[in-house]
Amino acid sequence: MKVYPYKRLPGVVSLRVTAVEVRGPGETREPLDTSAFSAVEQVVAPGVIGRDDWESVRLKLAATVPGRATDPDGPWSDVSVVVVLSEGATSTRITAPLTAEVEDGRKWTGHLDLWRADHLERATMSVHVVAEVDGVQGREIAVSDKDWIVDLKAETPLRERTLEVVDVGFRDGPQWLRRFHDVPWIVDTSGDLPVVHINTDFEGVAELVGGNSTSVDNMVRDLLIAQMCTDVWTAVFHTAIGDLEIEEDGTPLFPRDWRGEVLREMLPDVVPERPLEEALSEVHRRRTGTTGWIDLQPRIHYAATRRGGVGKALSDTISGLDRIHRGADA
Repeated sequence: MKVYPYKRLPGVVSLRVTAVEVRGPGETREPLDTSAFSAVEQVVAPGVIGRDDWESVRLKLAATVPGRATDPDGPWSDVSVVVVLSEGATSTRITAPLTAEVEDGRKWTGHLDLWRADHLERATMSVHVVAEVDGVQGREIAVSDKDWIVDLKAETPLRERTLEVVDVGFRDGPQWLRRFHDVPWIVDTSGDLPVVHINTDFEGVAELVGGNSTSVDNMVRDLLIAQMCTDVWTAVFHTAIGDLEIEEDGTPLFPRDWRGEVLREMLPDVVPERPLEEALSEVHRRRTGTTGWIDLQPRIHYAATRRGGVGKALSDTISGLDRIHRGADA
């Protein structure tokens, strides 16, 4: 949870990639086709060029900032706009300053160079407005509402990826998993995407989840996967709601990564018939207050169960078993 003890800049800050250039060994930069980046998905995929020897990418950028940022009567001064690219897998962080293009301070442009050797998979990129506030320099007064993604492995610029599932023996696997050796799976929400670790030491579970056998086995598999998905939705909701940034007036903000998407997806079932922003404030108030959080648990479970598909899987299993029993009786 992050609280800002100073005035922040209201309004929307947006970031656009306007062009992408790639450079190989000893070459000049080569502009890529617009298929290498998507303004809708907000993803850059250098792999679209189909070559594996590129060394760096230059991203040409444009940011739009509320005009109040440079208002001489505003509570801040010495305003600057910077783009920040970071990747958790490599603990890499790059910053690049942008330059104001017009007098009203709304449009800022520049570029950022990304070196392939410094990154592993997916990096996120956002724009930050920084200023001097109350005599303190370098305070962040605004940030873009949605990050761009630079995906070094993808061949198409798509944001969504399927949930990662990893088969691993818990007894002799990573140290943190060993304490969970007697459960069939564990959901890890600490990374860029949630990961389900399936315990191969739990006899039969990996084969059942990944197999396609008899009708009974398939029904059990579908029911098991539905339960696993319910566990995932429950885990990611609690992770998302437990790490919110808070405005100076106490208003919680939607996270900019998958956590924000999870909250937007589940909140209509957790706090029905309320606008998303009000629902987020209500859940945050109950979680951090003295009452009401326990009362929300059935709603959270309901939202997770719906998205996990437990109802359909259970109904199909009951119907299937009934058909099998009637066939056996005949």
